[in-house]
Amino acid sequence: MIKVNKETKEAIVAEYLSGGTSFRKLASKYGITSRRVYYWVKCHQDNQKEQKQLEIEAVEPLPTEVKQLQAELRRAKLHNELLEEMLRLSENLTGVELRKKFGTRQL
Repeated sequence: MIKVNKETKEAIVAEYLSGGTSFRKLASKYGITSRRVYYWVKCHQDNQKEQKQLEIEAVEPLPTEVKQLQAELRRAKLHNELLEEMLRLSENLTGVELRKKFGTRQL
């Protein structure tokens, strides 16, 4: 079996990932086993996943100001829903429309 250096491993993995060739073709081209090529590709893909996961974890948490703004927005939405429901109930109980219709002309 041929001893392969790091640059050649990376070239083999890159050649496989670029598409158009199989593990067996690469193995016969470089004089190694297809199982070894598969192992290198698998290790490379696992390393890529780990790096992405580390990048995701490295993102800083939201500052407290953003969290406060999100909480205020949540409260404002709830307040808006409450007012809308009060208007709907008042219209149902009194039979009078309390909301102004902007799209039509009122005479």
